[in-house]
Amino acid sequence: MPVSNIESEQLKQEWSSPIYAFFVQEPTTEYVTGRRSHVFWCTAKGCKKGVRRFLDKSDARSTGNMHKHVRVCWGEDIFHQITQTKNATVAREAVKNYVKNGSIKVALDCKGKVGYSHRQHTKIETR
Repeated sequence: MPVSNIESEQLKQEWSSPIYAFFVQEPTTEYVTGRRSHVFWCTAKGCKKGVRRFLDKSDARSTGNMHKHVRVCWGEDIFHQITQTKNATVAREAVKNYVKNGSIKVALDCKGKVGYSHRQHTKIETR
């Protein structure tokens, strides 16, 4: 059963938490084994992670999984600065400004764990 535009607009009005600023404004609607869900896509550079939220559960409006992703992807300091704002529109502007003026650390935070190779370098790599 597809989501109507009216229903989608009603859900958007409830998304007033600053945490939504870190995600694309229009989530995708997906069906997993017949269950409808919204997938919120992270806006960090290089991050292709989508946070899924099933709409048929009692915690359909919970943002806990979004908070976890933002802390890992963007960092604790940015998370705390943005969540101190009053609403999602102010926070969204702050995130846009941070992405434009941010440091290299922001681009690297979303990549995940740093991996190390124990292989010896090739001749080309040692040049």
